[in-house]
Amino acid sequence: MKKLKFDPLNIVVCGIGGQGNVLASEVLGSAMTSRGYHVAIGETYGASQRGGSVMSHVRVSADQELSVLIPSGEAHMIIGFEPLETLRIARKYANSNSIIVYDPRPVYPLGVLQGSQSYPGLQEITAAIQSLSARAFAVPAAQIAMDAGDARAANIALLGAFTQLPGAPLSREDLEVILSQRFRGGVLELNQKAFARGCEAVEKGGNG
Repeated sequence: MKKLKFDPLNIVVCGIGGQGNVLASEVLGSAMTSRGYHVAIGETYGASQRGGSVMSHVRVSADQELSVLIPSGEAHMIIGFEPLETLRIARKYANSNSIIVYDPRPVYPLGVLQGSQSYPGLQEITAAIQSLSARAFAVPAAQIAMDAGDARAANIALLGAFTQLPGAPLSREDLEVILSQRFRGGVLELNQKAFARGCEAVEKGGNG
């Protein structure tokens, strides 16, 4: 079992409905349980339909039984599937020691598409995320997944990026084992490709 930098280690996985963030938190939990950690996962949902906010709290400890909710300001790591949603979560849960990895590709709400709402500029969002964290890594997970063959693999690409973050509780190999257990055939090959490219994106310095 890898020694945790913080115990308990608090991880928030956030995005919007349909992006696969619940599956990502389940894969994380499975990998960490298989490594011998105690894991608690809690999920909260905004609007129930596709496009509403979805957030998972993943708490990890070497020896403690944990409650599922992370207190405000106490997330050590944030995995974000959408930039504005990542910023919203960072404002509540991040602190000056937090590490954030996120996809900088925006998913515009219906109100923005219809012109009744505005969406902040990406430079503004990026600067705000950086100011709320110790380090922030922008990883184009959706583009990586599309290049690998299916945009739905963006969650797996971000999990690859997560394994390369400072203080990550899991190695690349830990997640590869879980992927090989959960997927088969062509779906496994696609996810492995997206995962590897996600790892490489941080190794090459995907700072946002």
